Amino acid sequence: MKREWKLRRHRLAQIVEVGGSDDAISRGYDMISTGILIINLLVTILYTFDNMEAHYGHLLLSLEAVTVAFFAIDYVLRLLSTGCLHPDMSEARALLRYIFSLSGIIDLLSFLPYYLPFFFPTGAAAFRMFRVVRIFRLFRINAYYDSLNVITEVIIGKKQQLLSSVFIIMVLMTGSSLCMYSLEHTAQPEVFSNAFSGIWWAASTLLTVGYGDIYPVTTLGKIFGICITFLGVGMVAIPTGIISAGFVEQYTRLKKIGDFAREEDVHFIEIKLKKSDVWTGKAIKDLGLPHSIIIAVIQRGSETIVPRGDIILKAGDTLILGAEAIKEQQHIDLKEIVLRKQHPWNGMHIRDLDISRQTLIVMVKRRGTMLIPKGDLILFEGDVLILYTKTHVLEYLDQG
Repeated sequence: MKREWKLRRHRLAQIVEVGGSDDAISRGYDMISTGILIINLLVTILYTFDNMEAHYGHLLLSLEAVTVAFFAIDYVLRLLSTGCLHPDMSEARALLRYIFSLSGIIDLLSFLPYYLPFFFPTGAAAFRMFRVVRIFRLFRINAYYDSLNVITEVIIGKKQQLLSSVFIIMVLMTGSSLCMYSLEHTAQPEVFSNAFSGIWWAASTLLTVGYGDIYPVTTLGKIFGICITFLGVGMVAIPTGIISAGFVEQYTRLKKIGDFAREEDVHFIEIKLKKSDVWTGKAIKDLGLPHSIIIAVIQRGSETIVPRGDIILKAGDTLILGAEAIKEQQHIDLKEIVLRKQHPWNGMHIRDLDISRQTLIVMVKRRGTMLIPKGDLILFEGDVLILYTKTHVLEYLDQG
């Protein structure tokens, strides 16, 4: 019973997290979640129009109730499954990690402010403001697209430079406010009333917003304002240049990976263990695999297992084996042929075949069974031959 519950939790974690393209249920949940979030945001926006509230207010409120209920259910599902995402942690620690993470806080605030007014009616206006947090759930879409992931990677990779540029801007804003107070306080005591009253002017000038509600009137103040304006253009250009350079570096790196990566660096094959196989019942560390061969994945029923040295292989396990490509200048190829009725090899022993010395028969598949290609093995119609060759197989091999 405990194992069954563990498997269900593991499956639940796969569904509520971002799914792979081969998991239809998980991908479907992701699409439903995104669609409900978009509907909720549209309802929030439409409800601000008086005519929409008057004519469709009941419908909009119903849609909001349904979508918020989905957010609450999604939060509970993530609480139940978060332990499977961090198997190296205790249940309590994994739960607290999710609850106090940025994602967990956003998920909680997506539905909690909607229900709080039922218990605290006096704070309804304040709670309504927190509903804006739902829009941050849109960042989950970032996980579906590599192009959006680039944005996150650039910001994380350039965070030190960005923080430095923000620090410089804050220092200039504070310095500009103090200088402008000294120059303008006498002429405009009600506007520049203290050392920090010019912060709004400094921000609007440095960041080129330019609302114009606070501005210098003295000659020195205007000259200083012009200098700050020029500095502001440069200050805005610094983080912009950092992010732009980060995008160029990231896309250049991705392009190099795509252009220069060799697809044949690692080859993968899939095998299924039977009771009679010598690997069945052995630990991975005891298999004696060559250095260039790895077990990439173990599929055991519906469970995908990361291969570790102490894992015991069982009958029915599906193994994904990976091997480095043979780095030789001469081309090496594996070719699969099927013997047809008129094929000249039908009824012949393997030792009697007229094939090149550079060509070997690696395996013979007969009705789903793998046969070792010994010299006295007779080939029959329908046999599938796997050939290993350093040259192209003769054309007549494909006859029939």
